Amino acid sequence: MPLTTQAAPTTYWLEHAWLDTHVEPGVAVDVADGRITAVRTGVDTPPPGATTLRGLTLPGLANAHSHAFHRALRGTVQVGTGTFWTWREVMYGVADKLTPDTYYALARAVYAEMALAGITCVGEFHYLHHAPGGTRYSDPNAMGEALLAAAADAGIRITLLDTAYLSAGFGAPPNHHQLRFSDGTAESWAQRADALKEGHGHARIGAAVHSVRAVPAAQLATVAEWARARQAPLHVHLSEQTAENDACHQAHGRTPTQLLSEHGVLGPRTTAVHATHLTGEDVELLGDSGTGVCMCPTTERDLADGIGPAARLQGRGSTLSLGSDSHAVIDLLEEARAMELDERLRTRRRGHWTAAALLRAATADGHAALGWEDAGALRAGALADLTTIALDSVRTAGPLPRLGAETAVFAASAADVRHTIVGGRQIVRDGVHTLLADVPTALAESIAAVRG
Repeated sequence: MPLTTQAAPTTYWLEHAWLDTHVEPGVAVDVADGRITAVRTGVDTPPPGATTLRGLTLPGLANAHSHAFHRALRGTVQVGTGTFWTWREVMYGVADKLTPDTYYALARAVYAEMALAGITCVGEFHYLHHAPGGTRYSDPNAMGEALLAAAADAGIRITLLDTAYLSAGFGAPPNHHQLRFSDGTAESWAQRADALKEGHGHARIGAAVHSVRAVPAAQLATVAEWARARQAPLHVHLSEQTAENDACHQAHGRTPTQLLSEHGVLGPRTTAVHATHLTGEDVELLGDSGTGVCMCPTTERDLADGIGPAARLQGRGSTLSLGSDSHAVIDLLEEARAMELDERLRTRRRGHWTAAALLRAATADGHAALGWEDAGALRAGALADLTTIALDSVRTAGPLPRLGAETAVFAASAADVRHTIVGGRQIVRDGVHTLLADVPTALAESIAAVRG
């Protein structure tokens, strides 16, 4: 059954609901054809036939930046010391072993883990296109189609951000690991990406520039124009590492943000991922162009990348979203909390964002960054994607229900997600995935298969 349809209209009774600005007790949400048809407040008891969701119900969470296969690195890359660049070598070893079948199995388990964490939509930054050595599969999009199928079978929505990754660095050809990432030119990338279709009710197609080091400057505009012509989201890794900034200065005499601006990559449909090491002018270029920024705090701190200027970016005009990136953990509540707490460490001051603002980054603004403007809110007409957080666990018990937003952001974790609903269909019920009976085993077996 497609995510966007269901057999019959359904009513969910929410014990407590987050309605953008406040917690409302006793809310009935009517759903038909995968969308919310009515939100009724002041409903003190469950209506006859309604499904009861006890706890705090939010709009579904949007994970705006994912590399599904990085989940196989969890634990492994925590041994010893190093930097992003030593981590990358371990990542290449996993990427080299994936096939369409093993990637499907791994991604399905990862997306099921996301559903258990209350995530209803994922932005998959996908650059693992071809076989090792760069040989094309008979279906050039076999790997991308595997990800689309994995999301469907895990019960969540996906924006497949098909990624142009053409070089190893400024003027350098792909190394032997990166050959399977590369289409050779941006024009060849665009031809392959054209064959991807949104004929799946749960899927949308977007584009990505891996980074300014991976797409030659003269070819950036090709990717940007592909996305612009389709009104599709466009994402780009930006200034995650100071080494990237230094190399860009050496090659082009400007920052990566300036380079992207000059080639038409920035704009309201673009999301810069990380944006960690920026100049003041970079912040202005991003904010003034309406470019969004996806922060991935758990990965940024796991890789010792640094703390990005999220507060300054938002203050200048960039909308913020959140991603779990390398999946050191999969917990959007932790990402929201970490963004605020990292800023506290940097400034030695508390309260840069309200809980409401952090929830918006994890819901409506994340969905918008992925091209799902019709999701991320409990309102009539929106997609019926919901997540319910327990208010009676050892982490969340005690605060008044009206402080549910603060409790969710600053105390709860993915382990407190009780229910996840996508398109009106219950994907997680009482903490159990309804489509994949044993997610931990699926993760263990799919990771073992990749490791060989």
